[in-house]
This record gives sequence, C-alpha cells and structure tokens, in this order.
Amino acid sequence: MRIYNPTFGLSAAGGEKIALKPVNWMTDAIALVSNSKPNARELLDGIRTKLGAVRAVTNIDFLAKNSASQPAPKDLLEKVAANYRGALLAIAD
Repeated sequence: MRIYNPTFGLSAAGGEKIALKPVNWMTDAIALVSNSKPNARELLDGIRTKLGAVRAVTNIDFLAKNSASQPAPKDLLEKVAANYRGALLAIAD
C-alpha cells in the first residue's frame, strides 16, 4: 500500500508571521499532557521527576485529554497555549 500526501510541495496559506522565542526548558512553564492511555501519567511523572533534578517543578503541570480515542478538546489546547511555553505529550500503553 502506498500513501500519498496530497499537500506535498504546496505552501500553506499565508498568514501573519509571529516571531517565536525559544522555550527555556530550565525555567519556563511546561504542560505535561497525557493522552489518557494506560501508563501515560506514569511516563509523564517520571519525566517530571527527572526534570526536578535540574530545575524547579512548581510550574510543570499535568493535563489530560478525556479519551485516548478522541482529539484534545479546544479548551485544553487553548489552556496550554495561554499558560505554558512548552508542552510534552505522552502516548503510552
């Protein structure tokens, strides 16, 4: 089976360009987002613990989708965009 990307080689519709500043993983707020599969929370907890060895973890928060089979709800995406400079997503089983 061959799967073709119909958008390959086409430029995305133009929009306003925004200058992005890099995430400072040592100080910036980070969202740890679970896809709600088994062990995703445990995986993220391990990442938070490891990060705690080199930085403060008071601004690293756990978030989760309602269901692994559904996309993240709009309000969750908006919360991440409004409150965090970086996000790590866990897909586990």
